[in-house]
Amino acid sequence: MTTARKNLIDPASTPYYHCMARCVRRAFLCGKDNFSGKNYEYRRQWVVDRLKALSGIFALEVCAYAVMSNHYHVVLHINSQQAKKWDTNAVLQRWTQLFSGPHLVQRFLVGDQLGKAELLRVEEYAQQYRSRLMDISWFMRCLNEYLARLANKEDECKGRFWEGRYKSQALLDEAALLTCMAYVDLNPIRAKIAATLETSEHTSIKERIESYDSANGKKQKGHLKPLKAQGQNPEQAIPYPISTRRPTFDP
Repeated sequence: MTTARKNLIDPASTPYYHCMARCVRRAFLCGKDNFSGKNYEYRRQWVVDRLKALSGIFALEVCAYAVMSNHYHVVLHINSQQAKKWDTNAVLQRWTQLFSGPHLVQRFLVGDQLGKAELLRVEEYAQQYRSRLMDISWFMRCLNEYLARLANKEDECKGRFWEGRYKSQALLDEAALLTCMAYVDLNPIRAKIAATLETSEHTSIKERIESYDSANGKKQKGHLKPLKAQGQNPEQAIPYPISTRRPTFDP
């Protein structure tokens, strides 16, 4: 029996979650289909680009990700403090990047004169959307539905693309967070499609390494939740410092 998402995701317990979605078809989400001879490697970038776009809209930060042939992993952080700082206009501007919204919201955003009752209704919409912009289920919906539509259109077919609901796991402490991020980043190496972290395409760790090397450790990718830097507020970063020593892993 399945469990309601509201019982699986509780920001009061932990803001960190590991999510995974798997493709239901024989045809791959990404990678090469040996049966048909088609190569879908380019679709990996669809996932990465959509993750970047959604992280710029939602109050959800990407800590780690890896895009595999028929599934992907992502570790998300719910930044509820960020969402609470958004005013009504900011919330509606973000939401309408994803959905058109009611006509009343559209009128508010273009500066139409609204009555008191209409303004109260706009505030109600904003509170609803603020909650959704902190919601992992809405984030995953906007990710998976977008990818399914693209793939279905390209494959000229209809029907289910994903294998049921996405899976989520709460990461209850710092040890669980670090272990999970390492697990996600090492997926291509365990699958033997990459030999090193530096060559593991479409992973967060490759992006972090490139950013560190290119900026001598002084700059991190804006769409990834940063690792803790010296003097940085620990609440604004993943609770692990940037190290000058390159770690080694045994896959």
